[in-house]
Amino acid sequence: MKKLLALAALSVAMISCQETATAKKDEFKTGYIDTSVLLDKYDKFKDENEKFKVKSEEMGRPLQAKGKQLEAEMANFQRAAQANGPAWAQQKYAELKQREQALLAERNEVLGKIDQEGGKLKDTLVSQIRKYITDYGKKEKFDYILTTSDDAPTVIFAKDSYNLTDKLVKLLNEEYKATKEKK
Repeated sequence: MKKLLALAALSVAMISCQETATAKKDEFKTGYIDTSVLLDKYDKFKDENEKFKVKSEEMGRPLQAKGKQLEAEMANFQRAAQANGPAWAQQKYAELKQREQALLAERNEVLGKIDQEGGKLKDTLVSQIRKYITDYGKKEKFDYILTTSDDAPTVIFAKDSYNLTDKLVKLLNEEYKATKEKK
């Protein structure tokens, strides 16, 4: 009888533990975001990317002009080398090579600036998105919001109902559109 009573008490305790665990499990709220899709569909990111492309092209134009000028001089050099003799050709070739090296160094410097500015821009946008998602998570009482992408898949599988990407893209685009219209 004592064993039966102890078994009944143990069963009641286990059932109540299961109910508590089930209740807590049901209260647990999680979601994930596909960052590659988010960045691809976020209008502000697209706009800033286009502005950056234009700026990059503008930064590279003087370099392109210098490159074309150097190419023309090299073409003229080949024609003039036969007429002016080997001593002149050797001296002119050394000058052209030196200018080519300087142009390559300038190109690398410009590309470095473009990369640096692009990195800053992307970091700023990602930071803004992260803050927005954090605020959204707090407001909507999420326990976790995870991230995934094709490049770095941290979530291998999740039900589609946990995917917050489209909802957040819509909210971010609405907010961006509102701030864009105020300008």
